[in-house]
Amino acid sequence: MARKTTYRKTYSRKPAGRSFLSRLFRGLLLIFFGLLFIALIYHYRKGLAYYLGFKTEKVLDEDEVDKHLSDVRNIRVLENHKGKVIGIDVSEFQGKVDWEEVEILDEKYPVQFVFIRATAGNDRVDRQFKRNWEGAKENKIMRGAYHYYRPNENSIEQADLFIKTVKLQKGDLPPVLDIEKLPKNQSLDSLKKGLKRWLVKVEKHYQVRPIIYSGERYYSDFLKEEFGDYLFWIANYNFYREKIEDDWLFWQFTEKASLPGIKHRVDVNIYNGDLEQLHFITVE
Repeated sequence: MARKTTYRKTYSRKPAGRSFLSRLFRGLLLIFFGLLFIALIYHYRKGLAYYLGFKTEKVLDEDEVDKHLSDVRNIRVLENHKGKVIGIDVSEFQGKVDWEEVEILDEKYPVQFVFIRATAGNDRVDRQFKRNWEGAKENKIMRGAYHYYRPNENSIEQADLFIKTVKLQKGDLPPVLDIEKLPKNQSLDSLKKGLKRWLVKVEKHYQVRPIIYSGERYYSDFLKEEFGDYLFWIANYNFYREKIEDDWLFWQFTEKASLPGIKHRVDVNIYNGDLEQLHFITVE
C-alpha cells in the first residue's frame, strides 16, 4: 500500500518595512503630483478664468474652450509685462487682414506695432505685403518689414530684393533679417558671411542698423557671439518662459493668438520698453 505524502505550503513573506516604504513612496508621489496640479491651476488662474468665461460671462462650446485654453499662458505673459508695448507680425499666411479691426488683443491690450513679411529668399515677394504695409500705415499702427533669409541662396540678391520691395519712411521700424534654418550645402562660416553681407548692404541703403530675428536656441548656438553688435528679436513659445530677457529687444512669445480682423492665428510680440522708447528706435 502506497504511503500518502503530505506537502506543506510555504509562503514568501515580504519584509514589512519594505512594503511600508513602498506604500509611503507611492503616497508621497501622488501628493506631490496633486500639489503640482493645484499649483499650476493657481499659477494660471487669471488666464483660465478669462478663457473659461468666469470673467467675461461667455458661454463657450467645446471647440472654443479647446482653442482658448492654448492661450492661457498668453494672458499670464501679458500680465507680467504691463507697461511694455505689444505688437504682432503677419504674412500672407494670415490671409487678408482687416486693419480697421486690428486694435485690441484680448479686449485689453492695444496692438501698437506690426512686423510685416516683405520678401523671402532672392525671388519671393509676400503676396500680402503691399496691402499689409499700406493698411498698417493708414490705421496708425507702427510698422516694420522683415526678410525671410534662405541660407542656400545668394545673400546680395536677397538684400537687393528686400531693398527693391520695401520703401521705409520716417517713423517705420528698422528692417529685420529673419534667419531660422541651417544651410544644406555650405558651411556655418559661409552662412555667417552671407548674413553679414545682407546686414551690411541693407544698413548702408537705409542708414539704420537692422534687427535680427531668430529662435532662442538658434540665437544662443550660432548668433549671439559673432553678431553681438546687433539687436535681437527672439522667438520662444515654451510654457516655462514667462518673462523677456534683458538683452532681447523683442520677444515673440506665442504663435497662437486670436485677434479681431485676422481670421487665422497670429504671432504676438513684446517690445522690451515703453512706447516712447519704441519711437526712439524708428527710422528718422
